[in-house]
Amino acid sequence: MDQPALARRLGLRQAVAIGLAAMIGAGVFAVFAPAAQSAGAGLMLGLAIAAFVAFANASSTAQLAARYPESGGAYRYGRERLGEWPGFFAGWSFVIGKTASCAAMAMTFAAYLAPPEWQRPLAVVAVVAITGVDLRGITRTARVATVIVIGVLGVLALVVAAGATAWFGGASAEGSSSGAVPLLDSTLLDHGWLGILQSAGLLFFAFAGYARVATLGEEVRDPSRTIPRAIGIALGVAVLVYVAVGATALGALGPDRLAASVAPLVDVVEAAGWHWAAPVVSIGAAVAALGALLALIAGIGRTALAMARDDELPARLARVHPRFQVPHIAEIAVALAVIALVVTVDLRGAIGFSSFGVLLYYLVANAAAMSQPRPERRVPRALSAAGAIGCLVLVATLPLPSIVAGVVVLAVGAAYRLISRAVRARRAQHRPPDGRA
Repeated sequence: MDQPALARRLGLRQAVAIGLAAMIGAGVFAVFAPAAQSAGAGLMLGLAIAAFVAFANASSTAQLAARYPESGGAYRYGRERLGEWPGFFAGWSFVIGKTASCAAMAMTFAAYLAPPEWQRPLAVVAVVAITGVDLRGITRTARVATVIVIGVLGVLALVVAAGATAWFGGASAEGSSSGAVPLLDSTLLDHGWLGILQSAGLLFFAFAGYARVATLGEEVRDPSRTIPRAIGIALGVAVLVYVAVGATALGALGPDRLAASVAPLVDVVEAAGWHWAAPVVSIGAAVAALGALLALIAGIGRTALAMARDDELPARLARVHPRFQVPHIAEIAVALAVIALVVTVDLRGAIGFSSFGVLLYYLVANAAAMSQPRPERRVPRALSAAGAIGCLVLVATLPLPSIVAGVVVLAVGAAYRLISRAVRARRAQHRPPDGRA
């Protein structure tokens, strides 16, 4: 049975807000420490590489979204341009990996606000509340995302101001008065190019949420114009924010202290002597986690909707609420899965396959963009090829357990698809010619 299409209610501002909520999430408050562990003083080189790969991927995604303004993102693009299996693997990786990411975001939110014994219950409450917002319609989601993004950007501006004070005001990385810590000196390549590439992978995952705009493509007004602009604006703002935060954190703390930090942006304001700002930064991190959770649940729901329409997932997930025009069954299913993970598994440090899945997702998007004919291309094919190569290089730098976990997730997805298709084929074989049971 055909399901109704989603309503086109999002304008440019709302689409940008959802993209920024996905990109400027809790990751910006934590990612610079492990990135500094990998790259040391070469952190900003890693950020530059990550930004270029993200730009190439975003360009391919925007080009495809203009041609296929439907729900599903790279799942839809891969299926249309490359075939069913590449599309399925992109969609499966996104749905499964990002469901784990949702649980991690919910736990991150709770970790900033509650003692350990209350964190799981608070995380469940957060998932229920955020899902309730998403279920009320995409415009409600966009309004809440806008408020969250404004608040988080305000907190990050505070961090940058504090970091600049510590960096240039005489407080060096180790608390002495030796002056500003240089970003470009002889230690830039001390950790080698492998370490810099590993940091690029970490930083890429932290602000790769621009695909959320594409997964909502069916709900954007004037999609061929609005989606590419929204992706470009959201990515541009996110990169500027990450450069400002990364540079001031590295300058204020130095690579060694930054690498050892548990809460790097809190340490930045502490280094400036702004002790009153530390709780504000912690609350900002919690709010940012909610913003990422809001955008993630919306994006997973739309991808699950698209896959269900093609019988790649259970058909019930394709249902659209008649009033709020959202894939309500898919979003509720995602929320239940996230809650199950929150109450049973510790995912804050164990979602490596999500990183693997993100890179596979964008690899499919770049390959799909490369296959488009010249009249449909908005960016050079070489840029899409560079994005695909970047994804492969970053995959190669992932820790081995992350790669193994990603391959296992793909194998489980392939088995599910083969079994479900065999079951449907057998049922069709035994169905009477008139279609009645």
